[in-house]
Amino acid sequence: MTIEFIRHFYRATDPGKPLFAQDPEDQKLYIDFSEVRGGQIIEELKDNISFFSPDSPTCSLFTGHIGCGKSTELLRLKLELEQEGFHLVYFESSEDLEMADVDIGEVLLAIARQVSQSLQDISLVEPRRLKEFLAGALEVLNSEVTGIKLKIPGLKLLGDSLGDVGMTSDKDKFSLYFGIGEITTRTKSDARLRERLNRYLGPQKNQLVDAINQELLEPAIASLKAIGKNGLVVIVDNLDRLDSRPKDWGRPQPEYLFVDQGDCLNRLNCHVVYTMPLGLKFSKEYGNLTQRFTDEPKVLPMVSVKHPDGAISERGMQQLRQMILVRAFPNLNESERLEKIPELFENAETLDRLCAISGGHVRDILSILNAWIRKNKQLPLLRETLEAVIRSRRNEMAMVISDSDWELLRQVRQRKKVSGIDGYEKLINSRLVFEYRQNQESWFDINPLLAEAKEMQD
Repeated sequence: MTIEFIRHFYRATDPGKPLFAQDPEDQKLYIDFSEVRGGQIIEELKDNISFFSPDSPTCSLFTGHIGCGKSTELLRLKLELEQEGFHLVYFESSEDLEMADVDIGEVLLAIARQVSQSLQDISLVEPRRLKEFLAGALEVLNSEVTGIKLKIPGLKLLGDSLGDVGMTSDKDKFSLYFGIGEITTRTKSDARLRERLNRYLGPQKNQLVDAINQELLEPAIASLKAIGKNGLVVIVDNLDRLDSRPKDWGRPQPEYLFVDQGDCLNRLNCHVVYTMPLGLKFSKEYGNLTQRFTDEPKVLPMVSVKHPDGAISERGMQQLRQMILVRAFPNLNESERLEKIPELFENAETLDRLCAISGGHVRDILSILNAWIRKNKQLPLLRETLEAVIRSRRNEMAMVISDSDWELLRQVRQRKKVSGIDGYEKLINSRLVFEYRQNQESWFDINPLLAEAKEMQD
């Protein structure tokens, strides 16, 4: 194999890059794991919108382990809903929000900013109340922000000491997207400004939701339907990365946002899909969460590499092999790719070792493979090099595991269960334990990287 081919294979295994369903080249790399993940989860999300409630607002929650492939699946959901005539707004909330400190007002502004940006070519009603919110926010921030002037057409709430917030370079043209962006960009990196903004928006959250509905979402849907679209869908990704640290009054951020403020998230008059921290599934507040939202959160589990009784999942292993091989040979069919295994790996057993040790975690299998290519630097990839990468990963994970946590891991291996928020924080959030689904039931097992640790040997 040429150096250029090795470089291509290395770039194609980048663990941090989701697959964009609208990119023809990325489409070639997509593997449908629904059969070995316990169900058609994305199909259920799509049906909830396009089949059962196309003309009524819906709100869905989607969760799973960090790195299990949620973004790739949501981007496929985006494509499929666009093909059914919906206007889609997909964005990564971490671009707008400081995930260590998030408030409901900021989330609502981020949604309004992204929706208004996507609809810049559509004429909407004058957003007077939303302009007033921006003007009020700037007034509150003014004691900390200097050197800007405020000029929001139709409003004379402030003097000339603030600046042209919301004004684009297009000669006195106001842009809701641009105006919100100027405020959120300033507050994201400054905790003091963020606190001031949230103190202003928090008591008015219901009025802000009403303004977004009446001046942005409802007119947008009417305009979209007038040009033949079926409606508006907003997908808010990366909220599952919300930091679990407590707010100033002691409430963990995920519980504050999705439980305490769930009614606001649920009141937007369009279809919305939010990613949610997996830890909420294990929280004592989970019952209250499900009262705020019509449907229970959809969970994207690991790809099954084995069954609860320890038997190998042949179909899961087949799918993982193809996920790896297609990164090198995207233009070949499945059987042709299998014939190419000797060109990439020392033997087929070496490829299976990679698939099994990943535990079906999509990002982990790519991360191990990526490091393996970097360490080997030539093809075929050797089993000896893979084992060196595995030992290194195992040592890194094992260093931070306490004796009591090793005991918890032994219990999970035996019982296939995890319970409580402590179990989540110690075992699942740190990727020591993975969740699988079979016959509509969840079961858990330890990360295979740790199964071979000396602490786990009987």
